[in-house]
Formats: sequence, C-alpha cells, structure tokens
Amino acid sequence: MTAQYHVCDGVAVITLDNPPVNGLGHSTRIAVVEGMTRALDNSAVGAIVLTGSGKAFSGGADIREFGTPKALQEPSLHTVIEIIEASAKPVIAAIHAVAMGGGLELALGCHYRLAVKGTRIALPEVSLGLLPGAGGTQRLPRAIGLEAALNMIVSGKTVPAERLADTRLFDQLVDADVLDAAIRFARHIAHTAETHPKVRDLPVRHANAEAYLGFARATVAASSGPFPAPVQCVEAVAASLKPFDQGLRGERDRFMQLLGTSEARALRHAFLGERAASRIADVPAGTPVREVAKVAVIGAGMMGGGIGMNFLNAGIPVTVLETNADALERGVATIRRNYENSAKKGKLTQEAVEARMSLLSTTLSYRDIQDADLVIEAVFEDLSVKEIVFRTLDEVMKPGAILASNTSTLDLDRVASFTRRARDVVGLHFFSPANVMKLLEVVRGRETAPDVLATVMQLAKKIAKVAVVSGVCDGFIGNRMLEQYSRQAGFLLDEGALPEQVDRAIEKFGFAMGPFRMIDMAGNDIAWAIRKRRAVERPDFNYSKAGDLLCEMGRFGQKAGAGWYDYKAGDRKAYPSAVVDEMIVRHSKDLGIARRPISDEEIVERLVYALVNEGALILEEGIASKASDIDMVYLNGYGFPKAHGGPMLYADQVGILNVARSMRRYAKGYQGHAWQIACSLQQLADDGKGFND
Repeated sequence: MTAQYHVCDGVAVITLDNPPVNGLGHSTRIAVVEGMTRALDNSAVGAIVLTGSGKAFSGGADIREFGTPKALQEPSLHTVIEIIEASAKPVIAAIHAVAMGGGLELALGCHYRLAVKGTRIALPEVSLGLLPGAGGTQRLPRAIGLEAALNMIVSGKTVPAERLADTRLFDQLVDADVLDAAIRFARHIAHTAETHPKVRDLPVRHANAEAYLGFARATVAASSGPFPAPVQCVEAVAASLKPFDQGLRGERDRFMQLLGTSEARALRHAFLGERAASRIADVPAGTPVREVAKVAVIGAGMMGGGIGMNFLNAGIPVTVLETNADALERGVATIRRNYENSAKKGKLTQEAVEARMSLLSTTLSYRDIQDADLVIEAVFEDLSVKEIVFRTLDEVMKPGAILASNTSTLDLDRVASFTRRARDVVGLHFFSPANVMKLLEVVRGRETAPDVLATVMQLAKKIAKVAVVSGVCDGFIGNRMLEQYSRQAGFLLDEGALPEQVDRAIEKFGFAMGPFRMIDMAGNDIAWAIRKRRAVERPDFNYSKAGDLLCEMGRFGQKAGAGWYDYKAGDRKAYPSAVVDEMIVRHSKDLGIARRPISDEEIVERLVYALVNEGALILEEGIASKASDIDMVYLNGYGFPKAHGGPMLYADQVGILNVARSMRRYAKGYQGHAWQIACSLQQLADDGKGFND
C-alpha cells in the first residue's frame, strides 16, 4: 500500500507512504480514498489526520506517471480533494518537511493545517510549463491573499512555512512532532466544533485587485519569454476573484491547454532527463561508493580554481597544487575575489566567504596531496602534459584514490594507460566557468570501475551539477556535436550568410549565443589549433577556410579586441565588422561560389540538424546511453533553448521524417558530404518514431 491507515484514540491517521517524497500517484490516491471511506464509516472515529511518512508530507505528482494515463486516472487529485473537503468529520493535515505542488493542494483541501517550522511550501508547476491543476490557483489566494499567492505560483519559488504563519494557510506551526500535535488538535476539534472551515469558502481580498492584476499581467508577459505558463498562471489566479467553481473550471481548462504545449513537454523532458542521467544501466543503485572527504585540484588557473570552488561550496576541503608559486598565488586571489564579489551582491555572508576559504589549502608538492580521496587535473590540454601529471599521481596517490582528468577532447583511455590503476581513472569534464556552469560530463574509460562511476555521480549531486556519462571519443558528447554545428556555421558563410545573420537567427530560435559570438568569447586561436590537428588526423574532414583567414589576420576574438566582430575597450558587445564581411565575400569569390540569400529558417535547420545527426551517431556508438542524456548536455552546457528541450527532443517535435527530408535536401548542396544521415535517424524516420519514444 502507498498509504497506511490506523486509528489512535478516536482519530484516524492516513499516512502517505510512497517514497521518496510521497508522490500522489494513482495507487496513492486510491489508498487515500479508501482510508477516508474507512474513517467516515467508523462511528468510533471523530476526526481524520492526513500526514506523510519519511522525508516529506508530499512533493506532489508522482513523476513516474508523467505522460501516462495513470496521471489523470480516477480518482484524480480533484476527486480526492473533493472527498476530503466534503467530509462531515474534520480532516487535519499534519505537514512536515515538504508540501509542494499537488501535496500543497491536497493540504489546502483539508479543513485544518498544522506544520512543522521550516517546512518548505511551493506550487512549482510553472517550472514544468504548467499551472497548479488541482485547485491551487483558487485556494491559495483565499488562504494567503491574492498578491502573495500570485507571486508564489508565477515564480514557483519555495517559501518557508514561517513566512506564512499569519495567514489562513496554517492553523498552527509547531517546533516538532507535528503528528502528535495534529492528533491532539483533531480530538479537540472533533468535540468542540459543529462545522469545519473550507478554504474554498474564504473571500479573496486585495485593496485594488484590478490595478494590481493589470500590473502583474504586463510584468509577467514581458519576462516570460517563449513560455505560455506564467501568463496563464496570472489569468488563473485572477479568476479566483470569481465564484470558486467558475474559477476552478477555468483553472482546469488552462491546465489541459498547457499540458499539450511543446514548451511544457520540453520542460518535463528536462526535469525527467536530469534524473534519468544519474541512472547507469550496468551500475545498480546500490553500488557501494568511495568516501570523498578530501579533494585535490592540479592547476590554479581559471578552470582549476572554478573546479575547486564547487567542492569548497559543498563544505569539502580542497588542496590546489601548482608548480609555480606566482600562479598559485594568483589562483587563490581569484577564488577569494569571486567569493568577495558574491558577498557584495548579497549572495554570501562574509562569514560564509571565510568559512569556504578556510577549507582551501595550497601546495607546490605532489607529496602534500597523497591522502586526497579525489584528485582532478586541470592542466594544459596536451597529452604529453597529462602524461607527466598522471605518471606522478600514480606514484604518490594512496590506493583507492580516484584520479580524474578535466580533459575536453583527449583520449581518456590513453590518459589511464599512464597509470597502473586504470580502474581508478575517470573523466570529469567541467564547463567554464566551472563554478557556475551546471553541466559535468563524466567520461567513462574502458576500465573505469563501477564504484568510481557511482561515487562521482553521487558527488556531482552534492556539488549541484547535472552529470551525464559519456563514453570515450574525440570531444565526448558536447564538443563532438559542436564541431558539426561549427562546420555548418562556416559553410553558411561561404555560401552567402554573414556572422551577424547566423548569430541573430540562432539566437532568435532561443540559443543564448550564436556560434560566432561564442567562438569570439572562447578564442578563435583555440578553434584554429583544433582545425590544424584535424587536418593531420582526418584530412577528409574539411572546414570553411574563413576561420583560418580570420586568425591569419590576428583576429582571435574578444581577448584581441577583434574576431568575427569588432570590440571596444571595456565593452564586450559584438559590433559587426566591415573588414570581416569583406574577407568573407572575397573568400567566396576565391572559391568560385556565387553567394546567395540564405533564410533564417535554413540557418536554424542546418545548425540544429547537424547537432541531431551527430547525436544519432553518438547513440549508435554507445557514447551516450540515451537521447535525453544528449539533451541534458546541450541544455546545461551549450545554451540550447529550454523551450525546445534539447536537440534530440526538438527533432522529435519537428518529426524525424521532416528532419531526414531536410538533411537529404542539404546533402545536394554545397559541402553535401557533411550530411551523411545516421542509420539510426533514417530508421526512426522510416518507422515513424522519435529518439525519446
């Protein structure tokens, strides 16, 4: 059973018991209704307490039922709440830890609510592209006021119970043992009150509701971007000023409308995909993990410092090793400056800054890190440099220590071969700035031990990263796909586009930054070096030469004050460059290409479908285990628009058949050899399926 029932001195206690957060799945809803029926039929029961087991009252909908018929199957949450609300016997919610989404809506349907101080309250459905669908937009304004409810619902933010202590949401806040307090409260109410309050009967009060709602509509519409849910949340809450049943019907209509939108599907995909990424098929959930109490980072540059900050933030001591004292001093100064800047912005207290800095130690000697449980190298991206580091680590690190490389492109199996402990070697590819970016590519070598994988995946959660496992290949998941994206961007220049148009088109699609602004920020010389290496390794793998010509002009990007764009001192804004545009046009002429107008639609298709096709190859080769993992990489590390859910989900939404048809059309044009359709993509198109089916 997913809800337990027992009677304690005339009080029936229904306990939600559906770990980990007592999700209100179909079986739980049935069990609650059965418990209510038993309590109402028992003349010895005078009152009913509804509570949750374990770590939560209820976290709301059971995510395992998302997108399945069970999510809406009767008894729906609406039905459960109606039964509770109509009960002749008082129903008291005993809330602890978490009451979110449907869990809060369930509590709002009870006659009384008691909560432990510190309980977290939220209606976060907007983060899934939805609005509260079981009366939350109608009952919460009646319980805490129109403005407070609208702010909670539109933002989806969590609020501590104490902040709502003076509202009708809670009848009591207690320090501990809310169940015992609720049972005492229930006995008292059962014998002293003839009727019991319903939140639905409360009026919605606001001094100037229409003016406030007008302001809210304008503000939310201006800030919600491509997502329809925030605006619909405002309208649903505004309807709470109407008779309750009318507002409830409007809420339901809006919920069902949002449920079918591509934006809601994309956000649910991201939510579920992050959780699915942590599950590795051949590494069971119960795999023992290694203790990581001390971390060492080799390299005090921007990347090494950022990596170290992740662990300091989580309360884990870090030792940073450098071979140069001045570099070490600069690295520590940068870490402190980052923390001080956070303190100035009010994100950290000065005490927190000092607490984190107190966990940081430095050294110039490998001997001082030999007792670390995890060591991460963040040195120059050169195999010979990595070899020196890993041969040294192999000599000094204690048995069982995890040896991690932050390499973004190099062969992790080669790196592991520099040691006699390949089972302990794993790739931890952080994205810059490492203390900000959520993505962590966990690279699994040929011999990486299962417990090493389990350990770093668990550790990733502790340092607030979205970890995705990748196999070993050049560029792993993200950078390997990015190379195809960048190739198409270059080919578009050869054919008729200019950098500003390409960037504008893909940014309008929703990318945080277009390919040319992005490479200017990263450094065109870095991409140039990769192309030179490629020319030796794969002479058949060609690029537009425009990027090489740009570098030959000394235009390496923002750091040089000139790249694909012009830059002004102290100004990171990209200004279109007449010099670059002339170079591009001249290069097309030298190639014998008659430049043509290129639509924004073609730009978006070629850039995104290049990602999709390479993603399909990555799946075929087993580099990624599932399509959603690829999407998590692109959503969290490469600025792919959340409204589209990642390249693989976007392909599903467009239709794989349509993607394949477009790719075949582009294969007939300039550099058509770059459009060799992945076998798996063509098979999905033939079968009428998608990557996420």
